[in-house]
Formats: sequence, structure tokens, C-alpha cells
Amino acid sequence: MQEGVRNKETAGATADDQGNQFDNPWFTSQYLLSAATPGPGQSFIVKTMYRLLLFIFLLPAACQSLLGVDDSTRFQPLDVFQIEHASDPQISPDGTQVIYVRNFMDIMTDRQRSNLWVASESEHRPITTGNRNDRSPRWSPDGSRVLYVSNENGKTQLFCRWMDNGLVAKLTNLVNAPSQMTWSPDGKWIAFTMLVPDKPEPFTKLPPQPKGAKWAEPARVIRKLVYRSDGKGYLQNGYHHLFVLPVDGGTPRQLTNGDFDHNSTPSWTPDNKFLVFSSNRNEDWEYDPRNSEIYELSLESGEIRALTDRQGPDFHPVISPNGQSIAYLGYKDKLQGYQVTQLHLMLRDGSKKQVVSAELDRDIKAPVWDKDSEGLYFQFDDGGDTRIGHITIDGELRKVAERVGGTTIGRPYSSGSFSVNRSGVVAYTLCSTDRPADVGVVPLDGKTRQWTHLNEDLLGHKQLGQVRELHYASSHDERRIEAWLVTPPGFDPREKYPLILEIHGGPFANYGKRFSAEIQLYAAEGYVVLYVNPRGSTGYGAEFGNLIHHAYPGNDYDDLMSGVDAVLAEGFVDSDQLYVTGGSGGGVLTSWIVGKTARFRAAVAAKPVINWYSFVLTTDAYPFFYKYWFSGLPWDHPEEYIRRSPLSLVGNVTTPTMLLTGEEDYRTPISESEQFYQALKLRKIDTALVRIPETSHGIAARPSNLISKVAHILKWFELHGASKDTSAE
Repeated sequence: MQEGVRNKETAGATADDQGNQFDNPWFTSQYLLSAATPGPGQSFIVKTMYRLLLFIFLLPAACQSLLGVDDSTRFQPLDVFQIEHASDPQISPDGTQVIYVRNFMDIMTDRQRSNLWVASESEHRPITTGNRNDRSPRWSPDGSRVLYVSNENGKTQLFCRWMDNGLVAKLTNLVNAPSQMTWSPDGKWIAFTMLVPDKPEPFTKLPPQPKGAKWAEPARVIRKLVYRSDGKGYLQNGYHHLFVLPVDGGTPRQLTNGDFDHNSTPSWTPDNKFLVFSSNRNEDWEYDPRNSEIYELSLESGEIRALTDRQGPDFHPVISPNGQSIAYLGYKDKLQGYQVTQLHLMLRDGSKKQVVSAELDRDIKAPVWDKDSEGLYFQFDDGGDTRIGHITIDGELRKVAERVGGTTIGRPYSSGSFSVNRSGVVAYTLCSTDRPADVGVVPLDGKTRQWTHLNEDLLGHKQLGQVRELHYASSHDERRIEAWLVTPPGFDPREKYPLILEIHGGPFANYGKRFSAEIQLYAAEGYVVLYVNPRGSTGYGAEFGNLIHHAYPGNDYDDLMSGVDAVLAEGFVDSDQLYVTGGSGGGVLTSWIVGKTARFRAAVAAKPVINWYSFVLTTDAYPFFYKYWFSGLPWDHPEEYIRRSPLSLVGNVTTPTMLLTGEEDYRTPISESEQFYQALKLRKIDTALVRIPETSHGIAARPSNLISKVAHILKWFELHGASKDTSAE
């Protein structure tokens, strides 16, 4: 077995025919997981550690026979470490192969890892191996080489692999990691973006330090508007700029300058003479974060020319193969929390702008031109499903693929990606409710084929919770709400089960019919799990998304309670055993719910906002939230901020409520959880504060934290009356 990979059965087969503002803005994360079992060459200490972990995590399961399901067939906590998933599948120019990122996790370091694999209908093999991170594979225009980035040598650099002989060349020795790479059409150049550091002048001058003295680290003086970012911490001084590099290696040439970020994927003109990109180069860009434009840059002269000028985001430009048109994404900014991202067209000179996707009423993502320059492929969410579509420049739409996603392992969020070759063969991340992302391919015959089966060895013999779609009317306005119900292995509708209501974040995001490790772990412990797309969720159009504009959490409460009532009406849930949890926006709603009802026996609010006034002034994206989620600044509208805060309802809370947040969360800072914890303590309500060390907003980014999060939630519910058969204890 090669280091860092497992051999899995991956024969080709025919298969049956995702802007989260809390968790994403500047804004998301995916969970990269892998193999766990120590091999014969590992040390006694390693093996002992593994056995200890196994004992800790599986002992509770061994004490439970409540479902009549063999423990060996149940989804268990340590299985999380063995989950793998595909991402970023790139179809070869001839359509016969797909290079993709195979994601796994090293159990001993609890760190995400990834290698590159190549798949076809008849073959599946690695092209890189090892406990490292290889990502962003990109085929050369002629299909002879693959560009990718890797931290193989410690720092992330650009590499190029010749596919005929397997030779690899390291192309760069950069100080900072490159990203957003694209090949020039002639295959001679690579464009990419990279952070260029700057060193501001010292704020003040201190007296010289005596020789040999050990003084404190110098003070850091912050003067930028945005100075920290969740998951990154305090930001390095500098700006992202565009570069070009000869494909044979050499010295990168910086193309952009100034105190602006140019952190978008550039698109080459067919003549290799211009790059088109998006950036917010407006004078007041820090205070107007959504106002990006499309620009054209001449590689010969360095001249930069704006092609758009409206108020709002214009981004992701792609030039048509014939060089005549530019497709791009965006909308006119109305200062709403949610606006549908539309597909636009314009001529190369910026004239004759038009909206192509106006009739779809869904967010358009990742447009790619077809070979004839007559239409574009794109990704979009439709309810709880993510799809790939094709739209002509006249607006004619057809579906290409569905069930795109499976790259957010923790919870069933929208995710995934795709690529298209010059003939129209599509490769994408194919998922289901019982499997994370595999590689799916849609050839010219239109029938989806699954080229990998990455988790059959792990999940093929497991009895997972069964997921079914549910629709019901909201008690607020009879609006149709979409939800999913997960029943535990061994489910018997004649029995009574405890229920967990699990609420998604965002709030402008969606859950759907996708694999979720967290929800499967709840189901494995005997819970029925309900997850819902209440008003404000994406994938249902502009009107539905903006039902919470300047109102959130608002009537989401009614949508969620109506879902609970709909499940209770089916007769197999114990009305005295109701529990509620959610993270980020779901944590907001959990905290809001316990202030409005006492029907839940216990609640866990993960990384919530408790006080909107303090949140807006402590979150990393504060220039965004006050402007789009509220009527104005908090001191100008204090009544609105407190009226919509769960803190305003704390006097009503009787439900035992746990708070759970990462200590390095800069999106919804832990101070928010601490406010609610201390308020509940002052009221003598049963509560607990769980602080996750060295963890940002994406708690489940490391598998051990995902396991820990679920374990703490289940323990809290167990302490407060979850029905369990403890006869084996």
C-alpha cells in the first residue's frame, strides 16, 4: 500500500439518472477525511493510542442494543476518520480521463490531506501520494500536462506533470502560496494570483534594546478596516495580485499593483494577449465590499480597463472561445441580505450587456462556455438538490446532471464542482444521502456514469439512517416548506423515538439530500433527525430568500415548529423527547427557539449570535453585516438590533441549553456564547459552555472536532432525558 492512500474498489458503473454568510463570505470550508487503522509497521505507541481511541468512542455503542443493529454495521464516531471524498474533478480535453482531488485525513495528526488521482471507465490510480496536500489540478490545453499546487516540499508551490512519462517539474519558489491558476490558450503561460506582502512604516520608535535583553514582542498597530478573518486569524499585511509565469518555469511577472485585492481566477483571450478578471478597485472598497467590477488587462502594455461600472458585484468573467463575448456573474446591489446571482453577457468591449438567466430565479455558479460560444454550462441549487445546467445565449435551459455535492462531510450543505471538456463531456462530484462525493461523468449520450466508489469498503456494509423528503405548510402563511427526515437503522414505525431538530446555518444557505456524518451519527444513536430549509434558505428563488430580509430570525420559528408538528403527526416520535440543535445561523435559531417555547427537553446552540449589537462590532466581516442585514449602524437602530437578538428572550428560557463554540471563532465570536451562558447562569437555568481550543468557525474542519461536537451534543441530550435501552449496561 502506498503512503497516504488506500486501495479501494472503484470499477466504473452507470448511476441512476450550493453563499452562506456566516460560514462563507469572504465565506466556506470542506472536510477532508481518511484512513485510520494502524498498520503492522507502526509503533506500539501508535497502536495503543488507536486502541484507546477505539475504546473511548465505541464503549457507549457497545452498551446499547436499542436498535437491534449489530455494532459492526452501525456508523460509529471513528468511521469519520475513514471517510474519503472526491473534489475538483477535471475532465481531460479528450474526455477519456478525470483527474480529481482525493481527500482524506491522517488520524495521527488530525490534519486534512489530499492527493491527485486519475479515473476513467476502466482505470483508477494515484498520480501523487503521501501525507501532504496536492490540489487544483488543471489540464494543459493539449492534454499533455497537468498543473497543480502542492506543499510536498513544505511550502505550497506550482508543479507540472507530464502525463505520458510521469515526470514532474517544480515551477516556482514563491514566498506565498499561488492560487487561481489558468493556462494560456497556447499552453505557454500560466496566470495566477498571490499575496504580495507589504511592510508598513513603524507606528512609533522605541529605545534600543540592551544587548542580550529579552523584551516583549513589539505591539501590533492595526489601522485597516478588515484586519482579521475567520480561519486565518489576524491578516498578513499585503494584497493579492495577478502574475504570469512561463510554463517552463522561471521568474513570475507581477501584472497588477496598488492597494487592492485581485484575487479572482483570470480568463485569457484566445490570442493570449489579454486577461479578464474581477476586482474591487473602487476608492472606498473596504466600506463597499460587494462592489466589484470586470477588468481587462493588456499583457503587453499593462493597461487595465474597466468593462463594468454598476453598483454591485460583477465577478467570475469567462471569455467565449471565439473571443467575442464575456460571460460573468453578478447583480445590481439593492442592499439586501440575499440577492439572486445572475448570468450576464457583454461584448469584449463591455457593450451590449444583458441578463441571460433572468427566467431561472436561481443562483448561477461557475459558468463555462460550450465549444461553439452559443451557450454556457453552470451549477445551481434547486431546492435541496444541486444541479448542472446548460443555457443558450438566448436563455434556453436544459438540465445536464443532478446530485452534485458531497464535499461538506459534516452537515448536508450545498457544495461540489464540475468541469467540461471541449466536446461537452462533464465531470462532477456526484453524491447521495448515503455517500459523500464520488466522480460522476456525463458523456455525450447524457447518461450519468459513476467512475469511483471511494467509500464502498467503509459504508457498503453499514446500516445507515434512511433519508426521505418531507413537505408541509408553515403555520405562519401556509407556505410550502421542504425538509428531510432521517430514521435510525432498524427503524420500526410502531415504536416511539426521540427527535432531534437540526438547523442549518447561513441563514442564506441550504440543506439537501446529501450525505452528513453528523446526522448519521445522531441516527446511529437511535434518534429520528429532522432537517429543514426554512424561509431565507437558498435554492428557492429571490422572494423566498428575502422573506427574512431585516427580519431574521423572524418567522423561521414557525417554519421549524410546523416541521416538528408534521413529524409528530406521523406517530413514531415521542412528543416528550424533543431536542434541538444547530450551528451558526442554526445556533441563532436554536437560541431563539428556547426563548419562545419550552417544548424541547434540551438544546445545544453551536457558535450562535446572541446579541446582534455586539456581534456586528466584533465579527470579522463587520463592514458587510451591518450594511446588508440591518437598517443601519447599531447605535442608530438599537431597537432593531435588540428586538432580533436571542438575548431579548433570555428571560423566557427554561430549556437546559448548552453553548458550543471554537475559541478562535472570528465569525461568531465566543463572546456571543459567553453572553448567553452567563445570562442563563444568572437565571439559574441548567447550562454548559463548551470551548473548542484552537478552532475557528468551521468546528468540524478537523475530524476529531466533528466527533467531539457530536459527542457533547449527544451527552447533553442524554443527561436531559433521551430515551435509551440501557439493559446492556
